Amino acid sequence: MGQLTRTIALVGMMGAGKSSIGRRLASRMKVKFHDADTEIEHAAGCPIPEIFERYGEPAFRDCERKVISRLLGEPPHVLATGGGAFMEAETRARIRELALSIWIKAPVDVLLDRVKRKDNRPLLKNGDPREILERLLKEREPIYAEADLAVESENGPHSDTVDRIVGVLAERGIWVAP
Repeated sequence: MGQLTRTIALVGMMGAGKSSIGRRLASRMKVKFHDADTEIEHAAGCPIPEIFERYGEPAFRDCERKVISRLLGEPPHVLATGGGAFMEAETRARIRELALSIWIKAPVDVLLDRVKRKDNRPLLKNGDPREILERLLKEREPIYAEADLAVESENGPHSDTVDRIVGVLAERGIWVAP
């Protein structure tokens, strides 16, 4: 049962570790990895902060929806989505239809520590990052909770979270290492 039959879509807040965890998970499962944000930047020909600045968040979300829809049409792989992607009803419906969604949950302190390491978070530019993260988490948690599975991501090696994901997938009979 080492064959992945559906794409695994990682959802959750910025800083939860979706990209880093996704890369490690894909490597463990011996499947391709796609990072939606990287694919969006590639499609747009510029970094995400520039897309926000030039065209605004609605244009970014439109591009994000199209890119994720395209990626979901590819053979089963691990897909890291952006923090707001799962909030879009159409994107959420496509993920529900074509993938297994896993919410990577992390406490605000862990998120804050991780997002401070990079200066590429447009939604954190206008105000106190902790307040913004707390507000976004409060708004988004009920939607993230609609994911098929939820796995905690603590302040530790991402390989620990990958181990938890693999364990949950094995428990559910979704994927077992060959």
